[in-house]
Amino acid sequence: MISRARRYLPAAALFIGVLAGWELVVRAFSVKQFLLPAPSAIASALLEHRDELAAAAGSTLYEAIGGFAIGGTAAIAVALATARWTAARSALLPFAIAANSVPIIAFAPIMNNWFGVLSPLSKMMVVAVLVFFPIMINTVRGLTLVDPASLELMRSYAASEISILLRLRIPNALPFVFTALKVSATLALIGAIVAEYFGGAQSVLGQYIITEAAFFRFANAWAAVVVASASSIAFFVIILALERLAIPWHASARSPDA
Repeated sequence: MISRARRYLPAAALFIGVLAGWELVVRAFSVKQFLLPAPSAIASALLEHRDELAAAAGSTLYEAIGGFAIGGTAAIAVALATARWTAARSALLPFAIAANSVPIIAFAPIMNNWFGVLSPLSKMMVVAVLVFFPIMINTVRGLTLVDPASLELMRSYAASEISILLRLRIPNALPFVFTALKVSATLALIGAIVAEYFGGAQSVLGQYIITEAAFFRFANAWAAVVVASASSIAFFVIILALERLAIPWHASARSPDA
């Protein structure tokens, strides 16, 4: 416990130091609120509008998690196909690369037109496209970069392709998959909020930030940014906890104190 506290102490000290320096700079130089509100003003806005912010964060998280699930499921399915069949790899990989190269700003209005501006599904599809490529490409790497000796041993025992997939390829791919999921967890929140900038229900973080900034209530807008960051961190921590449960044998899931 003491060693763990020592490990996190520098980060906590840096965080507190940055907030204190931020507050002092804003007060000492009389920085205008529209340029940079003081942390105390942001904290006050968080407390004053906590119910509204919590509702908006819940709606945005729903869109992010829904899109994360859609994109992740599709990515893993495509990865399994491309890792198994060369023809599927040649056919599907160019589409995956093309999906990754589509800018969110250009894609969000199209999804709003297809699924409706007020529908959470339009935001979910933007998130799904955003997270698809990292999960797919990492899963393919994990499924194909297996130890040749292990693969030869499995085949020497006349193991079927299904047995090789379940007992060798998928366990080998899990660390790659969870690495992609942790990266995509933060991308999911970014994609959902950016998609909300192009229209949607009012009780979401993207629209809340736009509305508050338009009325020059910048402390409220910054409070929403803080809530979005906290939500993204919480999502990341959940994926990290699932990784430790799913692959406790892998070095990435072990505590440094172990």
